[in-house]
Amino acid sequence: MVKAAIILAGGKGERLRPLTDKVPKPMIDILGRPLIEYQVLWLKDQGVTHIVFSCGYKNEVIRGYFKDGSEFGLKIDYAIEETPLGRGGAFKNALKFIPADTKLVYGANGDEVIAEPLAPFVKFHEKNNATATILLQRLISPFGIVEIEDDGKVTAFREKPQLPHWINAGVYILNRSCIEMFPDVGDHETEVFPNLTKEGKLYGYKPTGFRGTVNTIKEMNELIKELPKYFPQHLLVNTK
Repeated sequence: MVKAAIILAGGKGERLRPLTDKVPKPMIDILGRPLIEYQVLWLKDQGVTHIVFSCGYKNEVIRGYFKDGSEFGLKIDYAIEETPLGRGGAFKNALKFIPADTKLVYGANGDEVIAEPLAPFVKFHEKNNATATILLQRLISPFGIVEIEDDGKVTAFREKPQLPHWINAGVYILNRSCIEMFPDVGDHETEVFPNLTKEGKLYGYKPTGFRGTVNTIKEMNELIKELPKYFPQHLLVNTK
């Protein structure tokens, strides 16, 4: 089981302004609690005991809310970026807070909300002897689809359907050795993941649960609508 997680929480969320003028993107309010708190609660519920936040923009807001993690029954550390390191660099910088004997790490962006059993994800990773495993997501058409017959007759309209393609959801199970290969500055998906693909060590896991993210006001409103339907009800009660 995965006990340690690294969450990238340094986003400015410029497309969400003015909501992010005073707080970093992961700390915007979603139904009465910070967006990133849902991931924290889910991780704890799935057996994670140690979280490292990779922070930059307005990191004092995150640190002031979560502190050392004891109020959440967790150990929480903060890897502060003085200058942007890129996603790969941020993961690698945060790794120094995780004990050397930790072999597996959960990694994700701070704007994710997931209701997905973690154990099968980890089991899939281990069964395939993967170095890294990506959580996949169906590509959703940004437009409505018109279905037609060969003669051009319209038979149906489908509003933003799922397409027969998978995309990277930005959520991972990573071997420690994988993070050690990440660049000090830059993105891990530029070279490390393509190299792992050539070696047959990168796998994609098809999810069974819910995933939401917030990059725009529209996505935020969609998450507010969908979250109570799919997120574990016992985790929706605000006890802080």
